[in-house]
Amino acid sequence: MSTESTGEGGALGFDVTRPNAARIYDYLLGGKDNFAADRQAAERMMAFMPEARRIARANRAFLGRAVRFCASRGIRQFLDLGSGLPTQDNVHQVAAAVDPACRVVYVDFDPVVVQHAHALLEDADVGVVAADARDPEAVLASAPVRRLLDLSRPVAVLAVALLHFVPDEEDPAALVARFAEAMAPGSALVMTHACPDLMDPEAFAEALAVYNRGATPIHPRGRERIAALFSGFELVDPGLVEVSQWRPDRPEDSEPADAQIIGGVGLKR
Repeated sequence: MSTESTGEGGALGFDVTRPNAARIYDYLLGGKDNFAADRQAAERMMAFMPEARRIARANRAFLGRAVRFCASRGIRQFLDLGSGLPTQDNVHQVAAAVDPACRVVYVDFDPVVVQHAHALLEDADVGVVAADARDPEAVLASAPVRRLLDLSRPVAVLAVALLHFVPDEEDPAALVARFAEAMAPGSALVMTHACPDLMDPEAFAEALAVYNRGATPIHPRGRERIAALFSGFELVDPGLVEVSQWRPDRPEDSEPADAQIIGGVGLKR
């Protein structure tokens, strides 16, 4: 779908005049699957947080390294929650580079994401679930998960830049725990999360206000609260760190993109 051919977008079944988290992220990554409202929101955010594009790209690079790490440990199944729009170095591509037998299920409730995923991911070992990741029962009972994933064997569950969209009243820890119950020992939890601990409070508040005018408000958390979400998992070295510092491919890639996004990989005990 070209963003130039959608007009007002009313026929698409969603409001293109309201910024959307997945499409803002796509714009920050240099993608083309976004609308004017998303681009404007991203530009306003970058006025207060100029490093936003660098942070988004560091987060995406972390995802690739984490997937390679999991595949190198013999994990051949991946459940990507809140997967976002397909772009370069998607999970199934990174995993297949290690072993073509890897299977991947993408989960998202954004109609643009689902539409693009169905169009682009025509692979027998890749599935797409149109569901809200905050509903684990619906995700786990979905036909693609049941067809492609054997949850009696290790699986990597990816919650990359996802849980900061889950407010406290919806209990993100309980959400993670429910997925953890379904994961076999040796499975991995891959997570990144917005963390404002080391940020300039005023600049962060301004950028957050811009972001929260969109359809999906963000709920940053401190490092201790993010670490608690890994309950039941053993964090692998180097632990919970700024995403560019998690096992960088090259020493020069480890320069922190500021500590707005931290992440880690935990193995189920």
